[in-house]
Amino acid sequence: MIRISRLLMMPLLVFLAASFMSCSKEEPPPEPIIRPVRYIQVFSTGGRHTRTFSGVARAGVESKLSFKVAGTIKRLAVDVGDQVEAGQLIAELDAEDYRLQVLEAEASLTQAKARERNASASYERVRDLYANRNASKQDLDEARSAYESAAATAESMDKRLELAQRRLGYTRLTAPVTGSIASCLVEINENIQAGQTIVLLTSGSDLEVRVGIPEVLIAGIEEGSAITVTFDALPDREFTGRVTEVGVATTDMATTYPVTVRLDRSDPDIRPGMAATVAFVFEAEGPRGRFFVPPVAVGEDREGRFVFVVSPTESGFGVVHRRAVKVGEITGRGLEILEGLSDGELVVIAGVSRIQDGLKVKVLEIAGGQR
Repeated sequence: MIRISRLLMMPLLVFLAASFMSCSKEEPPPEPIIRPVRYIQVFSTGGRHTRTFSGVARAGVESKLSFKVAGTIKRLAVDVGDQVEAGQLIAELDAEDYRLQVLEAEASLTQAKARERNASASYERVRDLYANRNASKQDLDEARSAYESAAATAESMDKRLELAQRRLGYTRLTAPVTGSIASCLVEINENIQAGQTIVLLTSGSDLEVRVGIPEVLIAGIEEGSAITVTFDALPDREFTGRVTEVGVATTDMATTYPVTVRLDRSDPDIRPGMAATVAFVFEAEGPRGRFFVPPVAVGEDREGRFVFVVSPTESGFGVVHRRAVKVGEITGRGLEILEGLSDGELVVIAGVSRIQDGLKVKVLEIAGGQR
């Protein structure tokens, strides 16, 4: 029998013990996968309900004032918040280049008028010679053609001078109406282009509020509908008004339609830019309140039909909760939900098969507040 010396056994035992400890060490658990989902905000479309939407106050008339010519800002005569009268100076451009253009046009007009006078005198002489049969018909035609050309050139130079004088006048920007300066968008010595907004002028005593209405509710809003408005800055006061404009298309890649409401009375405490809450009353479309969701949002198992509702927790994330629902018919607007949902809840419409109750998810943004 072969005996293994103790000196050889010790390293072998140490190696086996280290191998056993490394194999028995537990691997760290994998990090949970946060799945992305999309959702929509649902609103009831049946029964008489009041819905509120956020908006922003603005003046009845907002004018974006700009120069008709390009140049460098030489002077700003107003500041934000200033009250201005019609005709008051707002801003002024460096007009030196335009003054030189006027001088050039005046010189060109002087030369053109001198040529016109010479051509006129020459034509008169040739006409007299032709009357005495001392000039040919061709000489007369050439003299008349030269005079008419000189006269046309002089008229063109006169229009050119008028245009140069107008462009010089365009270097001064004045207020078209009485109002207030809401914002000033340029600085002195800044180069600007023709048509670039210099200041925003608000005028008129009528106040308006503009809100965005979801596509599922826009059909229930008509011009002339009565509304109520509250402002965050005036929490204890309520104002009435009426719908004046209802958008027929979405704006800025959004899924909401612009609606403008005008307040029945003005108030000095309400200023353009204030955050507002507008309440609309939607009349009944049927005997019961109904919600409509895409059919893919509704799942079914042994416990019945259900949807997942998102509860936002932090920016870009939320937690989903299973909600049992009672469904109705499939319509052109989606699958009818009769019971189980409430106004304003966020229903998952993509990723339903990969989530479960209580799971943390990542919210995928969609333009216009609908997700």
